[in-house]
Amino acid sequence: MSVKIYVEGGGEGGVLRRKCRRGFSKFFDKAGLTGRMPRIVACGDRRKTYEDFWDELENPAKNTKNEFLVLLVDSEDPVAEGAGPWTHLKTRDNWDRPVAVEDENAHLMVQCMEAWFFADKEALAAYFGAGFRLNALSARADIERIPKTDIENGLKAATKPSRKGEYNKGSHSFEVLAALQPAKVADASPYAKRLIDTLQAKASLP
Repeated sequence: MSVKIYVEGGGEGGVLRRKCRRGFSKFFDKAGLTGRMPRIVACGDRRKTYEDFWDELENPAKNTKNEFLVLLVDSEDPVAEGAGPWTHLKTRDNWDRPVAVEDENAHLMVQCMEAWFFADKEALAAYFGAGFRLNALSARADIERIPKTDIENGLKAATKPSRKGEYNKGSHSFEVLAALQPAKVADASPYAKRLIDTLQAKASLP
């Protein structure tokens, strides 16, 4: 079975969308999906990602029966304990779950993709190089509970004195993503583990 992921990220420009696709591809390759790589569709902002995902489901000319579709967006806020992704997206964004999909078709980066960086601080430090201030980052092990503002402020403070300069989503985010060890991210983020497990299971089906 082939897998297609509609992922939040890449802005409006072609260059950044290519970086987004490359970053996720390298991450998933290291997660054990070599030779079974999902097709990654970089959609830009969150709302556009949801709309593109919905559009494919509603368009028989685009959607094939042997293709598993995935929606992957930032949760933006904490996810309530026991809540599935569609419940969270309905509560926060008033996004309806399409009739044709299940919970496993929706996945969240909690509370944003940059939270994954906090699971592999060694890769983050190596990427930014000399001057990187590790102690500026939250030490919480439960990275899904780090508030988004703390993630953003911590990254700015940690990277501003570094060789590459202050963290910039467009310039740095997908290169950092490509450098991460997926096993570390999955250990620290139940939602990341859920994503990787789902992709591995679906990609192995005939």
